[in-house]
Amino acid sequence: MLRCVLCLCLLLAAPATARADGDQAGEFDYYVLALSWSPNWCLREGDDRDAPECAPGAGRGWTLHGLWPQYETGWPSDCRTTASDPSRAMTRAMTDIMGSAGLAWHQWKKHGRCSGLSAADYFAASRRAYESVTRPEILRQLDRDVTLPAAVVEEAFLRENPDWDADMLTITCRDRQIQEARLCLTRDLEPRRCGADVLRDCTLQDALLTPLR
Repeated sequence: MLRCVLCLCLLLAAPATARADGDQAGEFDYYVLALSWSPNWCLREGDDRDAPECAPGAGRGWTLHGLWPQYETGWPSDCRTTASDPSRAMTRAMTDIMGSAGLAWHQWKKHGRCSGLSAADYFAASRRAYESVTRPEILRQLDRDVTLPAAVVEEAFLRENPDWDADMLTITCRDRQIQEARLCLTRDLEPRRCGADVLRDCTLQDALLTPLR
């Protein structure tokens, strides 16, 4: 009898715990807008890939990494959606702010499907969010490698975007370099406080920032 009870419990539990199809599209709390400092990305990865956005004279600074649906803690992934995947023309149209059509496709697959939006609407929202940010011009004026506290980069963003508070933005580092600026946005793309798992500022005092190509 005990064995039968255990088998029944396992059968009843299986549908509730199985997540093979991933999270449900459109079920999230807010967005993270991730902006990557392109020269540092080129130094870490892009040059080895011969990425076009890393060519001399490309002049790319803060590029759009992605617009990521978030929960208050954690984030959705592998979402179920009935939305059609973007066309090649759609992903190519994002290269001016993302650097490559390949990145645009990857961001749709990993994050866009979780937004509950069509591909066209997701990319339009991504562009709108990117264009709403005033990116610090002073960082584009570097003429040599510098090391600086990551907090200086955050302060530069806050100075250029006076409607933001410090808890709406975080600066990340990778391999002792400035990696990204991440701004938290409501589902209507208005700045809001980041969740505790996102709000983890880089604490380096000597993070590398390289100049534009």
